[in-house]
Amino acid sequence: MYDWLIVGAGLYGATFARQMTASGRRCLVIDKRDHIAGNIYTEQVEGINVHRYGAHIFHTSDKEVWDYANRFAEFNNYVNSPVANFRGKLYNMPFNMNTFYQMWGVTTPAEAEAKIEEQKRQSGITEPKNLEEQAISLVGRDIYETLVKGYTEKQWGRPCTELPGFIIKRLPVRLRFDNNYFNDRYQGIPVGGYTAMVERMLEGADVRLGCDFFENRREFEDISEHILYTGCIDSFYGYKFGALEYRSLRFDTEVLDEQNHQGVAVVNYTDVTPAYTRIIEHKHFEFGTQPKTVITKEYSVKWERGMEPYYPVNDDKNAALYQKYAALAENEKKVIFGGRLGEYKYYDMDKVIRAALDRAAKYE
Repeated sequence: MYDWLIVGAGLYGATFARQMTASGRRCLVIDKRDHIAGNIYTEQVEGINVHRYGAHIFHTSDKEVWDYANRFAEFNNYVNSPVANFRGKLYNMPFNMNTFYQMWGVTTPAEAEAKIEEQKRQSGITEPKNLEEQAISLVGRDIYETLVKGYTEKQWGRPCTELPGFIIKRLPVRLRFDNNYFNDRYQGIPVGGYTAMVERMLEGADVRLGCDFFENRREFEDISEHILYTGCIDSFYGYKFGALEYRSLRFDTEVLDEQNHQGVAVVNYTDVTPAYTRIIEHKHFEFGTQPKTVITKEYSVKWERGMEPYYPVNDDKNAALYQKYAALAENEKKVIFGGRLGEYKYYDMDKVIRAALDRAAKYE
């Protein structure tokens, strides 16, 4: 009945479905959740578009991807400039001259650079072997202990000395007064939320929600010529080699009878207490003026099977385990795998779209 069964109505599945539908293929998109858009799903609460699964800010330097996303949504001019809270004191993020002034009182790039070099020299680190050493090499011990250590250990549930250094390399370090978190040329939030954007992407495809692929696997495999699977690759193979590890998240969302709670969309809490990693105030993503506000406290938690997986644990053990599943996937004749779960990879949204477009181009 269908050319493609697409398992997962998130951004990867929606992009792939859009391309296949545009090329004349019949697509059925299924999702075990009761809504489309996966983890970028937004829902209206008190007239505010709430990011149910955590903050998602679209940013890219890929003009083709930016133009593609703008076919399905109008983007506002939101710029991500989070604030860090360490024991009640506030710092600008990412690490820039405002941060260095708040930490050390320095006012010039030369002074900031000298301070970082001094602390790096005192540490004796020449070749960083883990996240702690990498962070100290980048920004010095003061900023590491104040703004990196507690937050990161809450996020990953393990000491920074046991985490790979590449994690911290995603954070910009600037010797100028610039609080823009991203270096990308294009940035914004879809006006009206991500759900409406994904809904437009799925036009022309059949969509079934609350539909678990594994509950009717034989039926789904028989009704399509090809399958795109965006769920966990290890679950597809019945955990044949064991389960891949993830970190999961828990969200506590509440409506507050006030117009403006924290004055910014995202505040990171970088000490080990409180237990949450950040507070999101959703209205600030779209410059809201509603009389009430909605906040979400985000907690990073240990993942167990049956929980929603969010972040792959990219250590050597899991990388080796994933390669075993990837080898099975390469031999599939009917099924292809994509997305953060299907490829066991952390993806920014623009990279999700790019990967889906590139994959779809092979079948158009």
